[in-house]
Amino acid sequence: MERAPGLDRRWIFGAVAVRAFAYGFASVVLGLYLEALGYGALKIGVLLSLALAGGAALTLGVSLLGDRIGRRRILILMAVIAAAGGLLFAAAPSYLALLAVAATGAVSPSGKDRGAFTAVEQAMLPETAPESQRNWVFARYNAVGTVASALGALAAGTAELLQHAGMSELASYRAMFVGYSGLGVLSIVMYANLSDRVEPVVRIAASPLRRASRSRGIILGLAGLFALDAFGGALVVQSFLSYWFHVKFGLSADLLGVLFFFSGLLASLSFLAAARLARRFGLLNTMVFTHLPSNILLALVPLAPVAWGAVALYLVRESLSQMDVPTRQSYTVAVVAPEERTAAAGITTLSRNVAQSVSPSLGGYLAQTVALSSPFFVGAAVKGVYDVALYVFFRRVRPPEERR
Repeated sequence: MERAPGLDRRWIFGAVAVRAFAYGFASVVLGLYLEALGYGALKIGVLLSLALAGGAALTLGVSLLGDRIGRRRILILMAVIAAAGGLLFAAAPSYLALLAVAATGAVSPSGKDRGAFTAVEQAMLPETAPESQRNWVFARYNAVGTVASALGALAAGTAELLQHAGMSELASYRAMFVGYSGLGVLSIVMYANLSDRVEPVVRIAASPLRRASRSRGIILGLAGLFALDAFGGALVVQSFLSYWFHVKFGLSADLLGVLFFFSGLLASLSFLAAARLARRFGLLNTMVFTHLPSNILLALVPLAPVAWGAVALYLVRESLSQMDVPTRQSYTVAVVAPEERTAAAGITTLSRNVAQSVSPSLGGYLAQTVALSSPFFVGAAVKGVYDVALYVFFRRVRPPEERR
């Protein structure tokens, strides 16, 4: 008896929940861990950039090999890397060793699940639901991941509890990365339970761009604009935000965990709202006209004179800034042919990962040499340019359901 596609979807949702929970607490702890080791903003920024570059390298591998060797196998391999990376990060004896582990892409400093795993899962999800439910499937997929990431951020307070129990600060952070490794092992088990339904019908040995030759212009255009957006956003990744709130206002790991927990809940609710808005106004309009106001709010966060003001602005911003995520993913796989989806998802995700790998180093440099809050202003400006350009160049490129 053939397995129902809904079961595969549940395994994918379960795996993203486990992975996002791990990313959630690791991104909060990471900046504090590096500061506790004695590293300044520039060294922290370089390491975060290298971690993002490692994620980009993984995404490139997915784009080239994902449909050749099998989507399940590539997901299991990446989960093994994450599990091993957590242990190595906990045990790393020097800055160079930490850089080496970061280069594998084993950890995500953004706290958000937008890497190589997502590229493969985006290609799988349309196979688990009819076209009429595609937007909702992507909305729920992102909502599950974001709620899990929010709970993970809340769990970062475990480091404080361990310290109150007598563990040293460094030992408590290292224990968190051991837990990260354990969750990687759990995700391996989940991916192993996926069926053949999630695999491409035909495994083609052509390059991603050749497989997507009919939609090459659309894919490359989206990839370039998504890269611009990712570059601006990665100037203020969650690990940097954690560091910024800690340095500027003295917020501790447990308070930061609460902050990112609520920001994640707001973002998850916004995913569901985005699906409703997309049905009424279209995917592209939803992407652009929810994203522009969030960029203004991003620039206002560092202008707040007190912690509660900055927190309030940040939370309002988070209620809008992520609405473009499920709509962007749904739009990308909708405007290309089914056989082009892995290539489209891989190439656009790769472009984002490559662009954002540069940003934390630049952000760390700006924070250390110009002003602590300067990455907020630069990031907001870059993301605003992206929104305008996306609307100008793609307003006439519509998914099938919007052409009827």
